[in-house]
Amino acid sequence: MPARLRLALFVTGLLALAAIAAVLMFAVGERTVPAAGFAGAVRPPDMPRTDFAVRDEHGEELRLAEMRGKPVVVTFLYTTCRDTCPLTAQQIRIALDDLGHDVPVVAVSVDPANDTPRRARAFALEQGLQGRMRWALGSASELQRLWRAYGIQPQSDDAEHTASTIVLDGQGVQRVGFAASILTPDGLAHDIAMLERERRAAS
Repeated sequence: MPARLRLALFVTGLLALAAIAAVLMFAVGERTVPAAGFAGAVRPPDMPRTDFAVRDEHGEELRLAEMRGKPVVVTFLYTTCRDTCPLTAQQIRIALDDLGHDVPVVAVSVDPANDTPRRARAFALEQGLQGRMRWALGSASELQRLWRAYGIQPQSDDAEHTASTIVLDGQGVQRVGFAASILTPDGLAHDIAMLERERRAAS
């Protein structure tokens, strides 16, 4: 085989390999959920179960223990937020839509002085989550135990709150967490579905 032909074939082969590698890199970069395992960060296995009984935006008692048996999404928001919180709410709404059914979603206030029931109801309505998400409202002293249990820094004049969304399993155990920077509808829906399958397999 002439040297020029061998060189041409060699260069063509290299270009083909480079093209395949580029396609694979693009495909990996486009993935939003893993092929196996959780999309969110796995929580430590010794995280204690934390029940709470507070009032929601309608003045009704909200008790976490009553939600046992299915995954529960717990997120931390405040009603006057104009950036991270509405985005988080939309990610959750789209995840529920993608999942095809609702699971309990609880938004724990991180700004109790300003998160009034009226503002909480308005926020849920604006985000398309009316009837799909309940607010956990109360005084700072009432919510302090929740913030501590989930590792949350509340909103203050000096610091932004911890923007975190956590998924509990059917036993109320913290299983996976999403910082706002990694929360996606695909990832959240994926992890909820994994916990639902896990629950069915165990029953």
